[in-house]
Amino acid sequence: MGVSTASPEKGISLVTVDFPPVNALPVQGWYDLADALRAAGRDPQIRCVVLAAAGRGFNAGVDIKEMQRDTGHTALIGANRGCSEAFAAVYECEVPVVAAVNGFCLGGGIGLVGNADAIVASDDATFGLPELDRGALGAATHLARLVPQHLMRALYYTSRTATAQELHAHGSVWKVVPRDELAAAALELAREIARKDSCLIRLAKAAINGIDPVDVRRSYRFEQGFTFEANLSGVADRVRDTFGKEEQS
Repeated sequence: MGVSTASPEKGISLVTVDFPPVNALPVQGWYDLADALRAAGRDPQIRCVVLAAAGRGFNAGVDIKEMQRDTGHTALIGANRGCSEAFAAVYECEVPVVAAVNGFCLGGGIGLVGNADAIVASDDATFGLPELDRGALGAATHLARLVPQHLMRALYYTSRTATAQELHAHGSVWKVVPRDELAAAALELAREIARKDSCLIRLAKAAINGIDPVDVRRSYRFEQGFTFEANLSGVADRVRDTFGKEEQS
């Protein structure tokens, strides 16, 4: 359980997230993920990173129950900073990052894949931001990298999800495959990237980030300011306290 790193093939690092039952990461989990991604990018032998997850789905965002147990704002601040670091670690990784997405990719999961260089998804994968139903805001920055602007807004306001096939149609998902073929498909793409010259692939990553029209780190931190405002006003607690209760009613 936790974050693990392996090297399935020469030049490729596989970073796997495993926080049962739904990969909702605690504060420390986000920092551990950031550390693993940065370490993989610094390794001169690595030319591509595959970011994957074990279990039922790729990522369910932050651990809401951890926040509910906290009587102050320590968990909220930790989650915001941890998410910011993990998302930035994907984007700033010195080599390309391929996200292998299975099942649900929600909340913080969008922050991870939205900052990835390429996405391979299983045919049961769904993507969305249920933030407004969880007393939070954020990651519209990253959803906007996956779908057109007006669709991003509609998905954000409604908390609806989009399928892997829909994102493939928009060009943000490289390939959609049956779930049992996901690992092989992600490695296939990573293998093709890893054949490139190590120095050139790192220069290419830096160059592409340098021409990006949006500063994703700054944009996301701007969004998070409204999450703090929602918490200070009490509206976030009011909405977050309904988490889990709708399933029981």
